[in-house]
Amino acid sequence: MERSLALFVIGLVFGGGIGFVTAAGYGVTLDGHDHGDPSAHAVAQQSPDNHSGHEMAGHNHDELVSVAAGAGAPSLEISLSPDPATGYNLHVMTQNFTFTPGHASQDHVPGEGHAHVYVNGEKLGRLYGAWMHLSSLPENATVEVTLNSNDHRMLAVDNQPLKASVTVSAD
Repeated sequence: MERSLALFVIGLVFGGGIGFVTAAGYGVTLDGHDHGDPSAHAVAQQSPDNHSGHEMAGHNHDELVSVAAGAGAPSLEISLSPDPATGYNLHVMTQNFTFTPGHASQDHVPGEGHAHVYVNGEKLGRLYGAWMHLSSLPENATVEVTLNSNDHRMLAVDNQPLKASVTVSAD
């Protein structure tokens, strides 16, 4: 009996680990939905007491959260430089904005969130800090970064999206 129980526990551990690795390989994250599934990003139904629209059907990366221009408004600049070993180093410089990875997929809080990084219009993923290494880029690639609220909506100043891009020139 003890041997059967031990084998059962070992099976659960290995089975769970294999399931977790398989799910992660397909873009399923522990934040409640599959980021690889476009239908998981359906526009949320908003209710009067649900300002973010996040708690309902999902979240919309194309929706804006706009703040008024002024001294306290967030700003974004990026630079891309060749890495001495391989690839490129992306530097994301912000003002009046704090990267808060622990609050990702939660409610909007003014002045905090994360960035989304795109290469030639295809999303690479989220960025939770000022630097990211890109191991390789296609010739003449355009790298774009957007600042996003915790609930994934794109931040904007006076309805102008906070995004910056740079194109890698051919060597």
